[in-house]
Amino acid sequence: MYIESWEIAVRLLLAVVLGGLIGVERERVNRPAGFRTHILVCSGSALIMLVSAYGFSGQVGEGFLVDPGRIAAGVVTGIGFLGAGTILQQRGSVRGLTTAATIWVVSGVGLAAGVGFYLGAILTTFFVLVSLLLLRRAENHFFVRRRLKHLRITAVDQPGLLGRIGVAFGEKMVNIRKSELNEPETSGKSGTEIINIDFFVEIPSDLSLKELFDSLSVLPGVKEISWQGEVVRKDDTAYDIL
Repeated sequence: MYIESWEIAVRLLLAVVLGGLIGVERERVNRPAGFRTHILVCSGSALIMLVSAYGFSGQVGEGFLVDPGRIAAGVVTGIGFLGAGTILQQRGSVRGLTTAATIWVVSGVGLAAGVGFYLGAILTTFFVLVSLLLLRRAENHFFVRRRLKHLRITAVDQPGLLGRIGVAFGEKMVNIRKSELNEPETSGKSGTEIINIDFFVEIPSDLSLKELFDSLSVLPGVKEISWQGEVVRKDDTAYDIL
């Protein structure tokens, strides 16, 4: 099998463009695998597909058949290790699954571009972008609030702290499904004890997260609030409340 040099360039360029489009979206939301990573995965997959399909032409003797899928099949397996590196597990909250999935899909887009299946590569990229950009809003509206969410409160350890937090949750109709108290840690020369409390909660669909964070951040002793592993409120003056 023979392929013109210009067509090789077109297929690799298409892989770069399509992988870059998906990578831009991941970079925009500050994910660990972003613009460059997706370009590298997509163009690398396209190159491997080109090598597998055309690289061995004339290299084998008569009577032997070349299977273009054998080398390319290794991409599907190997890309799983790269995708696994983007998945983070933080005390019951798993992050990075979507990014890992985009890396896997991008490798498929690269394979399609490399073999010349242009329509499949372009349509897949379009559908991926639609799911990342548009379906996120629908997911947030219909599904996200129904899932258990991880909220961590870092506060100065003091009597009645847990009760005040529970009252704040109750006023906002937040359902606590599970809570974990970590061992207090001594901070600074004053010997102030800081405690991390992990909550796994269900929140009402009509409750604003900002409203919830506001009600928790004003509680005496609260130093930091994290939502799904990301710090959303931080008060460096919390020690002075005592």
